[in-house]
Amino acid sequence: MATSAPVPTATDDDVCRHLALGELTVLARITDSSNNALLVKVMHEGRTQHAIHKPIRGERPLWDYPDGSLVARERAAYLLSHAGGFDIVPPTILRDGPFGPGSLQSWIGAVDGVADSGLVEVCPPGQAPPGWIVVLRGEDGVGRPVVLAHADDPGLRVMALFDAVINNSDRKGSHILRDAARLRGIDHGVSLSVEPKVRTVLWGFIGQPLSAGERARLERVAQAIDTDLREDLEDLLTTAEIRALSERIVGLLRTGAFPAPAPGWPAIPWPAL
Repeated sequence: MATSAPVPTATDDDVCRHLALGELTVLARITDSSNNALLVKVMHEGRTQHAIHKPIRGERPLWDYPDGSLVARERAAYLLSHAGGFDIVPPTILRDGPFGPGSLQSWIGAVDGVADSGLVEVCPPGQAPPGWIVVLRGEDGVGRPVVLAHADDPGLRVMALFDAVINNSDRKGSHILRDAARLRGIDHGVSLSVEPKVRTVLWGFIGQPLSAGERARLERVAQAIDTDLREDLEDLLTTAEIRALSERIVGLLRTGAFPAPAPGWPAIPWPAL
């Protein structure tokens, strides 16, 4: 009996091409987004894909990031994730949309489904799943004790290392999604600052030695920053931000371990999930 040939999986480059050439149709506004993110349909050559469009004009001004710079940081985070083999950030491009220029990022999961990874939780003490790492102990809104915990998962290690590289100041639990068999991270607009600003729910790996594979990712992205990515990054970030990016990678390779929070800066984003 004849069998069907497997359908080839689209590469990130294929997806980026589709995002760049497709016709955009706005479906909805993401109501819990602080920067007027839009769910859009992207149609090209008979294929439809869903994506998130973040127009520059919808960005909320922040005291610690230049106005209008967040979508460029989204794109830079994708380029670094792709170049280093982290594969954390979904394909992301910059292009014009119905409300002007902005970022366009591939949607993760079904539009009407939930892509939550299920690997980060706030729960009562002693009720985290076996083997999970407790990151923070505190109280909920009515004073009951709770803990913030995450799985001791290889994919979360990769994500935590990537966040240290890009100085991500907003890794909430809801920003960690499952895309088929792999983890993806979203919302990297507040990253790549010069000052240490990492805020994340993934502090469970502090001080753990980097594996050979993790060091290889760092070396790979460092080389890309000095060669293939240099011109693209110069269009997206300041010279000081690119220099700080390279210095963070050098520091991680020198210490050979996952970093701790920077003093004088909140370590956990709010809300954590």
